[in-house]
Amino acid sequence: MSGAAHSGAEAAVREAVPDVDALARGLADVDYLADEGLATALFFALRLPQPLLLEGEAGVGKTEAAKSLAAMLGTPLIRLQCYEGIDAAEALYEWNYPRQLLRIRIAEAQGGEIAEEDLFSAEYLIARPLLQAIRHPGPLPAVLLVDELDRADDDFEAFLLELLAEAGITIPELGTVRATHPPLVILTSNRTRDLHDALKRRCLYHWIDYPTPEREVEIVRRRVPHAARTLAVGVAGAVRRLRAAELQKPPGVAETIDWVAALTLLGVERLDAAAAGRTLGAVLKYREDQDAIRAAGLERLVADG
Repeated sequence: MSGAAHSGAEAAVREAVPDVDALARGLADVDYLADEGLATALFFALRLPQPLLLEGEAGVGKTEAAKSLAAMLGTPLIRLQCYEGIDAAEALYEWNYPRQLLRIRIAEAQGGEIAEEDLFSAEYLIARPLLQAIRHPGPLPAVLLVDELDRADDDFEAFLLELLAEAGITIPELGTVRATHPPLVILTSNRTRDLHDALKRRCLYHWIDYPTPEREVEIVRRRVPHAARTLAVGVAGAVRRLRAAELQKPPGVAETIDWVAALTLLGVERLDAAAAGRTLGAVLKYREDQDAIRAAGLERLVADG
């Protein structure tokens, strides 16, 4: 990045996010309630700037934090969903071989020839998420969400580390592409495996815990505004008990929202055992978990307090 471009990018970020409180208010405006710790971590990621690694149980709002930050900034969210076996071509770029082959056949049919440099031009390049993020023109950085990095293997993690350090890539046929406005990188992990220390050293880190019942009620009321407050309070308490139980998949915030939405659709204004029994599939996604909770007694689940 040139000095002028770097200064312009920094000024744009400073104007958009002058302090932690402004960032928290901006996230609240797009219905994401961040506590002080998360708001501070996101502020550092933007202003230092530095990649941010978010860890926590599934469903606590890691992915939603990146989405909401992009919405708040009015900048693109570019998402790379990781999975076992993902490789550099799927994350970075690949050549459009069918189009290249078609171009060769057209040239042959016309009795002409085509030079290699014509085949390996930007016209035939398919940009995947990492290259898209590097190419973003600014002035504010794109938010690059590398989601569930713990699902990828060690080789991909090492490849990603090198890319993040350089904020650019080399395409052998085209040369080096460097970011004029490096993306804000947010990596998430559910800790199905430990990430390497080398990556963690280069990232800011924040653990997102489950919200307090009071905060969860606020979140639900924003996402399901027509729900009765008594229902939101009752569901938040029940979900807290579910998280304390021995379950294969404790419910996240998304499941809390889904449960309240389902109950509201049925016209329920206060959670009771009968309503919980009818809608348990909105919050527990394993049969064994449902069976365990039913065996323990739905009346205990929905008890006040």
